[in-house]
Amino acid sequence: QVQLVESGGGLVQPGGSLRLSCAASGITLNYYAIGWFRQAPGKEREGVSCINKSGGNTIYADSVKGRFTISRDVAKNTVYLQMNSLKPEDTAVYYCAVRASFGMSWYRATEYVYWGQGTQVTVSS
Repeated sequence: QVQLVESGGGLVQPGGSLRLSCAASGITLNYYAIGWFRQAPGKEREGVSCINKSGGNTIYADSVKGRFTISRDVAKNTVYLQMNSLKPEDTAVYYCAVRASFGMSWYRATEYVYWGQGTQVTVSS
């Protein structure tokens, strides 16, 4: 049974940092591309970033480029999202998800097969 568990969310002040983790069981993450998505209340789920199987290629949404960094630890079967210079508009539930391939349409939630339950990130003073 495939299970993805996100952690690391919380309340942080604007300009602060958080590191989200996506730990997997029942699946070997380095065989797949992994995406991070977020969903704010009343909004559609938005693609934030994606990393390919080897970790050598990454993609970011324009809204987070230069502030967020996606990475993976093969030994720990975990993918991370380092979030710096957080803004109130980054407030959302963040999800990780598994996709068979990297590249085009990475931002489409329908392209992903497995999802975690999400972790809340709140950026507020």
